This record gives sequence, C-alpha cells and structure tokens, in this order.
Amino acid sequence: EVHLVESGGGLAKPGGSLTLSCVTSGFVFGDSGMTWVRQAPGKGLEWVATISVEGGGTAYSDSVKGRFTVSRDNAKNTLYLQLNSLTTEDTGMYYCAKGFAIRTIPATRGQGTQVTVSS
Repeated sequence: EVHLVESGGGLAKPGGSLTLSCVTSGFVFGDSGMTWVRQAPGKGLEWVATISVEGGGTAYSDSVKGRFTVSRDNAKNTLYLQLNSLTTEDTGMYYCAKGFAIRTIPATRGQGTQVTVSS
C-alpha cells in the first residue's frame, strides 16, 4: 500500500521560508517521479511542481517559479519542497503526490501539511 506522509508546514511571515518533506513507503520511490500540489482555502487543487525519477528534471507553476524548489533523496525515500519568499497567496494545504505530472493532479496523494502565511 502506498503511503505518503507530508510534514514541515506551519505559520510563516510574508517573505519567510519553510521546508516541506514527504516520506514515502509502499512503492519503489526511486522509480517514480513525484509531484507537489496545493489547495488554497475555498479553491480547488493546484499543481505546484514536479520532479523526475533521478531529480534531473523539474517543472514549476508560474506562480511559484523562482521561489520554490523541489528535490528528492532517493536513499531516504523522501521528497522535499523548499518554499522561499512566501506570500499570503501561498497559504493552503500542500500535498505530495506519486507520479510525474505537469499541470495535472496525480490521483495518489498524502494527507497534506498546512502552510499559513500571515503577518
């Protein structure tokens, strides 16, 4: 059974930073691209970033490009998302998802971690 467990969310001030982690199990992490998606309050799921199997290929939504960085550690079966220069528009629940996806939402996702950006 696939398990994706996100952590690292919390409260940050505008301009601040957070690092999200997603620990995975139940599948061969090193054989799977991975994706981050988010959901702002009252809105639908939004694709954020994706990373290829070995980490050499990444893609970002226009709203986070240049501020967020997706990475992975295949030895630890863990996916990361570094969030910098946060704005209130980044507030939402962040989910990691199994699969390489650009501008689409993979079906297999974790339970999410909450990011709140507020002064």
